[in-house]
Parts: sequence; structure tokens; C-alpha cells
Amino acid sequence: MDASSPTRRFAQHAAELRYEDLPPALVALIKQCVLDTLGVSLAATTLAPEAGIVHEYVKALGGRGACTIWGYGGRAPAPWAVFVNGSLGHMVDYDDVGAGGHVSIVTIPVAFAIAEAQGGISGRDFITAVAAGTDIHTRLNTGIRIPDWTIAEGWFPTQLFGYLSGAATAARLCGDDAATIENAFGIAFTQMGGSRQMAVGAATHLRSMQAGFSGQGAILSAELARRGIIGSREVLEGRYGLFKTYIRTEPDWSAMLHGLGREFPLLDLHGFKVWPACGYTRPINTAIRELRERHRIAPDAVASITVIGGTGGTRLLSEPLEQKRRPQTSIDGKYSIPFTSAVMMVKGNVALRDYTDDGLRDPAVLAMADRVSYRVDRAAELPVGGHSALSRPTVEIRTRSGGVYTCQPIPRIP
Repeated sequence: MDASSPTRRFAQHAAELRYEDLPPALVALIKQCVLDTLGVSLAATTLAPEAGIVHEYVKALGGRGACTIWGYGGRAPAPWAVFVNGSLGHMVDYDDVGAGGHVSIVTIPVAFAIAEAQGGISGRDFITAVAAGTDIHTRLNTGIRIPDWTIAEGWFPTQLFGYLSGAATAARLCGDDAATIENAFGIAFTQMGGSRQMAVGAATHLRSMQAGFSGQGAILSAELARRGIIGSREVLEGRYGLFKTYIRTEPDWSAMLHGLGREFPLLDLHGFKVWPACGYTRPINTAIRELRERHRIAPDAVASITVIGGTGGTRLLSEPLEQKRRPQTSIDGKYSIPFTSAVMMVKGNVALRDYTDDGLRDPAVLAMADRVSYRVDRAAELPVGGHSALSRPTVEIRTRSGGVYTCQPIPRIP
């Protein structure tokens, strides 16, 4: 095996990382991530209609297992428990987010399942395994230089990278060596998927299950590797590996591997959601709230709101305009800039109740959504360091009295 291979180096990193290597700030962050993941997962059991379907399916399989199904009780084998728990984590779209999507829901449910199945796992080992998985997940995204690559190439990095970051978490918690973890990567790679097509139309339930699929695959990969199954080699850098097959470009290996084992980009590239909607709505929400409060703009005074943004995620969440103004389901609303902007302008905040059936039919919000439009500005696409381009939209509010107010919030990762 080539010790300089990026795949091999990530495997060694996962195997050799120690709790003592972790900065105290990272330990504190991972503890927050655990609490956040458990909280949004429990919320899904009462707010997401697909939650009960997934749970009932696994329950009907029967059999015995050591791992808890969150919120519902009962137990299942580790792969099936994490299929439910990982799916729950994303169903209300309130889970934390960073470079490469939602890193916690593809690692933390995996770690809980392995810890229950193995028994005797210390808190330090648990945190170290999650640190290894989230670090690898974040670094996989750090080397990509395509602006808005998840839109351009059509992948959800949460699921796509989650097979590998979840496998790293599971194998590290099991105490596997680098060779075994590399095999787990290879097995995980053969299951890899996560097309953005799953978020289109009636398939929106599948979007919420992306971490369920990757987490289940990650545990299967780690367990099979421990039993001696040999995985594909060079799954990152190979001719048909991750980047040439899915991203379709050569990554910046130096950026991806710099400071491996010493530096943890998660600390700079991770955040918790203030509002329960897609991350692309955040800068627009921020701008509307700032203009609303700074200029004391009453909702009735608004003649129009124009979002002037890039051609990637901002446009995706703004068109087709008429459909985005009238979302039919909760996840449609969360993926709508016109609707979410209207909520912020009318109420001064955005909450889970705004995406319930009643919230989606709120007449004041719908009337405001009819005043929200979108205009392309390619200059709003800003490539930032080792992260995919951030959208830096400008929000323009025009009032009935002729006032014009604009705001372009400073981009922030995540």
C-alpha cells in the first residue's frame, strides 16, 4: 500500500487520532453537535410525516438488536437503528451544517449505534471517533474548487461524503487499524450515492433520509471490513475514484491534507442553524431582518422585495418563482427563498411552525411572497478559500412611499 496515498492517509488519520490531539474547543463543539443532533431528531418524530413510516418499516422487520431507535423506543441491529436515527436527524432541516453539508447526522448516529452494539465505549473514545469522521468529511469538501459544486454537479455532499465519514467514525470507534479502515472506505465507496434529484418534487421525503442511507452503509462497511472483506483501493484519488467520478475534477490535495491530525477545519467551517430552513436562505433572512429593524419597515409598507444573487443555490431556491411562492409541503417551504423571505418580513423571525400546514397557508405570508422576486447577478458568486462558493446576495426592499433600502450581508462559512 502506498503510504502517501490520500485514501491511506485519511485511514491512518482515523486510526491514529487520539483524544489528547483534540483542541478543547473541538471537544466542546462536538458535545454541542451531539445535543443538537439528538434534539432535532426527537423533534422529527412529531413533526415529520415520513418519520413514522421509516420507524414502522424497521419495526416490522423484527429480529433482535442492541441499538436504540431514538424517540420511539425499541431496539434494532446497528445498521437499521442508524437508518432510522440518521434519517430523523435531517427531517426538520434544523440540523447543524458546515463544509460538505450536514456532518453531524452522518457521524453521530453511527457513533451511538456502534457504542451501544460494542458496549464499554468511553466518552473520550466516542468524541475522538466523531472528530475523525467530521474532520474527514469537512476536508473532502475543502479541496473542491468548483463554485457551488453541489448545484453544478448535482450531489448532496451530506450523503455522498457521509459514507466515508460515517465509515471512519464506525471503524475508529471499533478500534480498527489503518488497513481495516481503508477497506471500510473501499466498501463504503461501492455504495456511494446522493443525487440532488432526490429533492425534486414528490421525492422530498427521500432527501430527509440521506444520512439514514449513508449511516447504514457506513456501519455495513466497517463491520464487513472487520470480518476480512477487502474494499476497493484508492477510492479518493483513483482513476474511477470519488473526485474523478462524482466531482469530475482534480481537487486541491494540499488544501485537503494540510495539517492533518494537527488542525481541524471544522472549528472554522461549522455552525448551528438559527432558522429551520436551507442554508441558502440564511443571508437573505439576515438582510431582511436587518433592514426591517434598522429602518423600521412595517410589513404593510413593503411594495417589493428583490433578491439579487448568484446563479447557484440562490437561484435554485428562487425559481420557478410561482411555485416557490406557494410551497405545498414543509420541505418545499424550507427550500424556498420567496416564501421564507416573506415569513421573515411579516413576522421578524422564522420558526418551525411557519412550515406546518397552517403556516404554509398563512394569508399574510402568501401575500408578501407575491411581492418577492429574484434577479441574477453573477458577481454575487464568491469563491472563498477551500470552500465551495458562497452566495452573497443583495436584498432590496422598496416601500409604497418610494423608499429603497438595500443590504448585502457579509458571507460566512457555513
